[in-house]
Amino acid sequence: MNWKKIVGIILGFAVVAVFVIKLKGNKKIAEQKVFQFDKEQAIYVEVDTLKMGKITANYMYTGTFEPNRETKISAEIQGKINEILVDVGSVVTKGQPLVQLDNSLLKLQLQSIEVQIGGLEVDVNRYSVLAKADAIQGVQLEKAELGLKSAKIQRATLLEQINKTTIKAPFSGIITAKLNEAGAFAAPGIPLLQLTDISDLKFTINVPENELNQFKLNNLYSLKADAYSEISLTGKAFVIGSKANMGSSFTIQFLLKNTSDLKIKSGMFGKVVLENDNQEQGIVIPVSAIVGSNNQPQVYLVKNGKSVLQSITILKKLQNQAVVSHGLNAGDVMVTNGFINLFEGANVLVK
Repeated sequence: MNWKKIVGIILGFAVVAVFVIKLKGNKKIAEQKVFQFDKEQAIYVEVDTLKMGKITANYMYTGTFEPNRETKISAEIQGKINEILVDVGSVVTKGQPLVQLDNSLLKLQLQSIEVQIGGLEVDVNRYSVLAKADAIQGVQLEKAELGLKSAKIQRATLLEQINKTTIKAPFSGIITAKLNEAGAFAAPGIPLLQLTDISDLKFTINVPENELNQFKLNNLYSLKADAYSEISLTGKAFVIGSKANMGSSFTIQFLLKNTSDLKIKSGMFGKVVLENDNQEQGIVIPVSAIVGSNNQPQVYLVKNGKSVLQSITILKKLQNQAVVSHGLNAGDVMVTNGFINLFEGANVLVK
C-alpha cells in the first residue's frame, strides 16, 4: 500500500475522532445547562383532611337581562322624511310623534276633494227640491248622492294617509337606535328608529336537565344584577323550555319589573339564586382541587408520603364547590394546592 494512502486514512480517522470528541463535549455542556427534574425530590403541597358535612351551598345560574318589548319602527306609507323628532336616548311615551313625513301633496289632494264635496252637497240639495217638484228625474238625484258618498270616502282615505305621515310611538320606551335621517325616503319595511321598553324585563338562563325540576311555571324567584348586587329583584318564571338547546340545557325565562329609575339595562348580566334547604350529608370539595377532564375527574390524595391519583364521581356542582358521591371517604388527605410538577407517586411534603 502506498504510504501516502496510509497517511490519508490515518488523517481521516483523526478528523472523525476529533469530531466525535467535540460532539460528546457539546452534549455534556448542553446537559449541564438543561434543568433536569429530580423525580425523587419531595414536592411541597397544601392538603385538607376530608370530612362529612352538610351540603348548604346555594344554586346559582347566570343569565342576561333583555327588554320585554323592542321593535324597529318603519312607515306605513311611502314618503320623504321631513323631520325626525327624537334622537338616541330620548324617552318617549305611547302616541308621541317620532317622525314626520312630507304630506304637502296629500293636503292639496284633500283640498281638492273638499271643494268637490262642497259642490256635490249643493247639487244634492238642489236636486232634492227639484225631484220633489217632479222637475227632474230621480236618477239625477241618485247620481249626485252617490258622487257625494264617493267623495267623502276619498276624503276619509286622504285623512288617514295624512295621519300616517306622522309616525308615532306604539308604546312608551327609549329610542335605542336611529336608523335613518331627514331627507331620506321612507317606505314600509325600511326601519327608521328602534324603540326599547325596559320598564319590564326578561331574564334568561340555561339549566341542565337534572336541575330543571327546581323551577316551576309562574313561581317567583330571587334575581340579582351583577352591576347592582345590592338591589333585590323578583322575577316570575313564564317560560320553561320544552326542548334542549345545543348545549343540552333548557332555557328558562323570568319576567320582572325594572327599578323606578331604570337602572337595569338590556344586555346586563345577572344571577338567579336558589336557597338550598337540603340537609343531606356529603363530602364537599373545592372545584379547584379537581384535575383531569369533566368526564374523568380526579384528585390527588396523600398516602404514606406519596401522591396518589384518585378517580371520583361528582354528584353536582354548587358555585365553586363540588359534591362527591364516590371515590372519597372521610379522613382522606387531599391535595388542595401545589399541583405544579405533581405526578402519580411523587414524594410530597405538607406545608
